[in-house]
Amino acid sequence: MKPFKPSLSLKLLQALAPWRKAPTWHIAFSGGLDSTVLLHLLATLAKTEKLPPLSALHIHHGLQAAADAWPDHCQTVCDALGVSLRIIHVQVQPGASLERAAREARYQAFAEATGAGAVLVTAQHRDDQAETLLFRLLRGAGVRGLAAMPAQRPMGAGFLVRPLLDVSRADLEAYAREQQLSWIEDPSNADPRFSRNYLRHHVFAQLTERWPQAVSTMARSAEHLSEAHGLLEELAQMDLLAASQASAFPWLALPSLALEPLCALSEARQRNALRHWLAPLTRLPDSEHWAGWQALRDAKEDAQPLWCLADGQLHRCAGHIWWLPASWSEFSDAPVSWPHPQNPLQLSGNGQLHFSGSAPEGTLSIRYRQGGEIIELPGRGRRDLKRLLNESAVPGFIRGRLPLLYQGQQLLAVANLPGLSAGRHNGWQLHWMPPTCDQGLS
Repeated sequence: MKPFKPSLSLKLLQALAPWRKAPTWHIAFSGGLDSTVLLHLLATLAKTEKLPPLSALHIHHGLQAAADAWPDHCQTVCDALGVSLRIIHVQVQPGASLERAAREARYQAFAEATGAGAVLVTAQHRDDQAETLLFRLLRGAGVRGLAAMPAQRPMGAGFLVRPLLDVSRADLEAYAREQQLSWIEDPSNADPRFSRNYLRHHVFAQLTERWPQAVSTMARSAEHLSEAHGLLEELAQMDLLAASQASAFPWLALPSLALEPLCALSEARQRNALRHWLAPLTRLPDSEHWAGWQALRDAKEDAQPLWCLADGQLHRCAGHIWWLPASWSEFSDAPVSWPHPQNPLQLSGNGQLHFSGSAPEGTLSIRYRQGGEIIELPGRGRRDLKRLLNESAVPGFIRGRLPLLYQGQQLLAVANLPGLSAGRHNGWQLHWMPPTCDQGLS
């Protein structure tokens, strides 16, 4: 007796069960075999099942002349199935890898089109998963990369879901023939100059000839690696929780971690925690560039080391490591007058200032450090600002951005620093809200 084999429709419903209450399901519809089968399955199920509203998204990359006819084909298919279609034109940025550039443009468009709580459903299948695993293995990926494509992940304000990862390409082809579906054959899919096509048509053809179950076993390996990656993520969250200690500068709302708890971990756990922490902030370094972390971590106490990454820098100051996005230095350090100090002052690329208490009278302005500044402190006389900043252990990367309050040529206060930010007699205090990653620095 043959084992029960669930239908494609049943598999699809089971995979999408957690998303049945989403406000809408968008279907990534290229017009090719895989997405045509997915669209047909969902449109057919919608006739008998209570599903969220369906709509299709077609991304037009404009990379080949043949693609100009594809939106019309997709519109015809969608009209026949009663599914609305949105066609999105994207600009593919030139680069070393056309495949990667097209994918980035496509997924950026998908993210922008996926509203709050909505689900983008894509048609990647088991063969795609095996190809992804091998492709990343050849690039030297770690556990995170070898976990291949996740069945679900955040996308824009909603989610991306791949419900066919347990379905073979052969099963999709059989369904398409049975339903007499028509689809687009992309000429570029046969071009062996593209890495994935070479793997599909040359490498996998020989692998499956020798090992017929190669695709399914490789996809199963990707599942195991995905589980291992999940465990590493849990471990990273535990380690990062221990390192998420408040700094001595709570007003400095940049991502930071306490260094001591990190240094107590093994080298492998340090890298694992940092990968998890850095992932939403920057493209991650390859294996060779992790020496930069060791240099940052092991530098002398009085050093101010930094680790340059793709999208910013990691600094070590005051017992913490701090993430500074690449745009951190993009601000104007020109003096700014403050004619109405009773109102907050917006600084160019440098956040906002305001007073608590009655603001000082007279002509006020904001300047930034040039060197040699002197401030007069009650009971301490005239003091060198550089020495005072050293005594307060103010991180070096923030010193050039600290707003200095002047009345004429006299330095009255330094925003946010205890003992330096308040008036001597009338009780006012200068408060600075620096820009954050959430305000566009990342």
